[in-house]
Amino acid sequence: DSEQSTGSDTEVLAERTSCSFGSHSDLTSGGSGPQPPPPSSMEEIQVELQCADLWKRFHDIGTEMIITKAGRRMFPAMRVKITGLDPHQQYYIAMDIVPVDNKRYRYVYHSSKWMVAGNADSPVPPRVYIHPDSLASGDTWMRQVVSFDKLKLTNNELDDQGHIILHSMHKYQPRVHVIRKDFSSDLSPTKPVPSGDGVKTFNFPETVFTTVTAYQNQQITRLKIDRNPFAKGFRDSGRNRTGLEAIMETYAFWRPPVRTLTFEDFTTMQKQQG
Repeated sequence: DSEQSTGSDTEVLAERTSCSFGSHSDLTSGGSGPQPPPPSSMEEIQVELQCADLWKRFHDIGTEMIITKAGRRMFPAMRVKITGLDPHQQYYIAMDIVPVDNKRYRYVYHSSKWMVAGNADSPVPPRVYIHPDSLASGDTWMRQVVSFDKLKLTNNELDDQGHIILHSMHKYQPRVHVIRKDFSSDLSPTKPVPSGDGVKTFNFPETVFTTVTAYQNQQITRLKIDRNPFAKGFRDSGRNRTGLEAIMETYAFWRPPVRTLTFEDFTTMQKQQG
């Protein structure tokens, strides 16, 4: 019996972490038979979202992403596998995040729903995150999981760190772009992504999220803490359990008037609770 429980614990841990850590693991192309000839155009390119199940779990509840002045990483992070590139051609891979609509939202606690609260705030400066492995050959890109886990979100419109600038309480869609080298003259971290035959853009509806400065939906808080290996300090663990649950309850329903509670505050509260 004890062996069984250990097995399931291991599986849970494997499931929890497999979609959480960055990996540049090489992908072996499975299956035998003749390989298709290298594509001559961008039409063959396909991008597959990794950890789609985890994204879907968040999406079903209503994904929220924290944004801070200093910049905060996304969880889940965007990770993709790319196929159909010309192995010998050079490409940039980039990501931007665009508004889903022209609305601002608020979270209504008694119905646990996001509602339209008015028109969107004025547009923010365009930002593009160019994957640090760029420029690389199609062969190199296709061999790895392309991870955007170092990308950070900020609400600081004067940010000079290259973070993606977003408004709080707005809905956004991340987009992944494959840009052939000869189309990259207009590619810049501070200009909109260039368009044309040498650029192909992909987005995944399940990655849409609402920006917040503190999580609004308690279920999102729990799922983030449960699935993010970097939030392990906040998980239920033996004797801390009641203290942590108390913090969770406080966090879910209390909104301080002046500034919002962040994960850093959690740590302080944990220390105070001993």
